[in-house]
Amino acid sequence: MKMRNWLLPEYIEDVLPAEAARIETLRRTILDLFKVHGYQYVIPPMLEYMESLITGAGHDLDIATFKVVDQLTGRLMGVRADMTPQAARIDAHLLNQQGVTRLCYAGSVLRTKPDGLAQTREPLQVGAELYGHAGVESDIEIQSLLINALQAMGITEVHMDFSHVAVFGSLIKSSQIAPQLEQALYAALQSKDQTAVAALAQGLDKTTREALINLTTLNGDQTILAKAAQVLPRTPDIQNALADLATVGNALTQMNVSVSFDLSELRGYHYHSGIVFSAYAQGYKGPLALGGRYDEVGLTFGRARPATGFSLDLRGVVTALPAIEATAAIFAPADAEPTLTVKIASLRAEGHVVVQAFPGEHVNLEELNCDRELSHFNSGWHVVAIKKN
Repeated sequence: MKMRNWLLPEYIEDVLPAEAARIETLRRTILDLFKVHGYQYVIPPMLEYMESLITGAGHDLDIATFKVVDQLTGRLMGVRADMTPQAARIDAHLLNQQGVTRLCYAGSVLRTKPDGLAQTREPLQVGAELYGHAGVESDIEIQSLLINALQAMGITEVHMDFSHVAVFGSLIKSSQIAPQLEQALYAALQSKDQTAVAALAQGLDKTTREALINLTTLNGDQTILAKAAQVLPRTPDIQNALADLATVGNALTQMNVSVSFDLSELRGYHYHSGIVFSAYAQGYKGPLALGGRYDEVGLTFGRARPATGFSLDLRGVVTALPAIEATAAIFAPADAEPTLTVKIASLRAEGHVVVQAFPGEHVNLEELNCDRELSHFNSGWHVVAIKKN
């Protein structure tokens, strides 16, 4: 009989036992950390109507979302590509609490194109969101929670990079720049193309033109904020943004975390409303996690609330962690003797992995990863090391 190769779609992979076990262990660790910080766990659905999935998130999330037609209603639905809008919907529409709400989640999302550390179309997204507080203190709480989560996964030397979308937004607003030019300037700033920015800003007033050109060079350590205060217009929005960035930088430096600032970084410009940040660590080619403030997303659900949060792809983070050995198991023989059953149950209750053979089974202890076995002597069952040949 001819064997058929069953192939998965590109950038869609099975997660095999060793990696799956590690992902699940870290998932539990992170969710337990979120829980003791007051973040309540929610499980949004995989499918929603497109309107709620991409609300306020802009064009990028729309093109990243797989779309299907609902056979019951004929309406267009999407497979979630990001759980943040879902959490915002739950806060605004279902919970409807008046005070601060803290939510967290962990689940697979599906994207039309691969991205992130794992270059997969099915990341395992883990995140935390805080609603109902507009001050920089809640930004710091979210950022500190992210750092604690990464440290709980064994990533000790974390670097945080910050920006603030209000800096660019203030320049756009004060000069009443047309949407088409705004988008072109946004793209040029993202690539730090000073020549392109200068050419695009040629028709703008001198103050705005020079400020936009300066944005391409305003990246580095905390001294950049002082330089920015000197070369950027002293509008209230820019002054408040720089002050918030300084406060965040000082707070995280006290946690022994290195920080940097890049005022031309406009990731999620049409989605975020304040501070945006990325977490990095040595040994990783890209950001471990992304986050920021997004105060207007809940408006579509009937209640715009101050909001800040972060998310990370747990599968991507695990791919760069040092390998660890799988948990060794205890082998138990195929014996229905009651005291053996009791002993096995006792060992499993203590957290040991016990694999019992079936009658007549040919056992490969190496495949089972067994380094000990249950042996009967002295009127009882005892765990002993397996002698290697």
